[in-house]
Amino acid sequence: MPILNRAAELQNEVTEWRRHLHTKPELLFAVENTAAFVENKLREFGVDQIVTGLGRTGVVGLIKGKLGEGRTIGLRADMDALPMTETSGKPWASTVPGKMHACGHDGHTAMLLGAAKYLTETRNFKGAVAVIFQPAEEGGGGGNEMVKDGMMERFAIEEVYGMHNMPGMPLGRFGTRVGPIMASTDEFTITIDGRGGHAAQPHRTVDPIVIGSQIVNALQTIASRTVDPLASVVVSVTKFNAGFAHNIIPEQAVLAGTVRTLMPEVRDLAEARIKQISESLGSAYGARVTISYGRNYPVTVNHRDQTGHALAAASEIAGESKVSADLDPMMGGEDFSYMLLARPGAFIFIGNGDTAGLHNPAYDFNDEAIPHGISYWVKLAEIRLAA
Repeated sequence: MPILNRAAELQNEVTEWRRHLHTKPELLFAVENTAAFVENKLREFGVDQIVTGLGRTGVVGLIKGKLGEGRTIGLRADMDALPMTETSGKPWASTVPGKMHACGHDGHTAMLLGAAKYLTETRNFKGAVAVIFQPAEEGGGGGNEMVKDGMMERFAIEEVYGMHNMPGMPLGRFGTRVGPIMASTDEFTITIDGRGGHAAQPHRTVDPIVIGSQIVNALQTIASRTVDPLASVVVSVTKFNAGFAHNIIPEQAVLAGTVRTLMPEVRDLAEARIKQISESLGSAYGARVTISYGRNYPVTVNHRDQTGHALAAASEIAGESKVSADLDPMMGGEDFSYMLLARPGAFIFIGNGDTAGLHNPAYDFNDEAIPHGISYWVKLAEIRLAA
């Protein structure tokens, strides 16, 4: 089944918007220029209501249908970039040192703007569409801030939908699943206070490096010996800082890492075991161990009915053979999870083709995906808000 004709007509214009945004990436909540670009476009389109400053720098536009009163659904895109230096070599590469759109949020923003233009032109639906442009997905929890700012209540949003590009998935394809689709993203820091001394006299010390090494190894048993093999958990130690000289055993070692799970009960279990293992090993070796554990983004859980609507919209655009209804969950995190805790909805992936991976310095959003994304948003709105 083809993409919408108007979406194809908009591709060149939306590509220009996308590439403009790509040259000027902004981080976390400091997306003032991107938000201003979005606001100006929404005003040009004739969106009925525009609210800025939600969740600090988020923008929401409300588009009312011409077929009468009805429910409001939310369509969400993220706006922020990553603290990386781009190596793509594209003419529209980042002009800001140390910042780049390495996750495609420029594409997400542009596609939703394209959909907003289309929906404002046609208004072929009942009720209203809230187009949501969110800051700080990359670690800042901007989705949570917009929810806490009362976005859902202010616009009477009953359902909310998100979309993300996926490198390696062919262009024109979509995929999602009911239930958990992306992981929670917790972080831990383990501080081991031992007793330092001369490296030639280790028996007079309590070596935090040896203890830390034992802790790193033991934490791997959470996945291999604690959690059900049919459940999913990742415990990765990503930092190990200790020592400053070849002949000195230091006083302290600090470990840090991340925990990813797809089930709340596994999340609880992993946190408890990290604390038990670390404290027990530290005590066994005579060291004092303290653990700081922070819960970040929750599991992204798609609701059954809304996932069905998302799949129906994608199938109308791409055809059922190009839509996966049983996509494997991913252990990456996504703060759209907060919006799905506040309202029923679904998160779907759109093919980005054979490109560099997300968070890779050579990555670039594939502009050929733009008409597919616009068509999906429009079709989803028309399906959910049919007269």
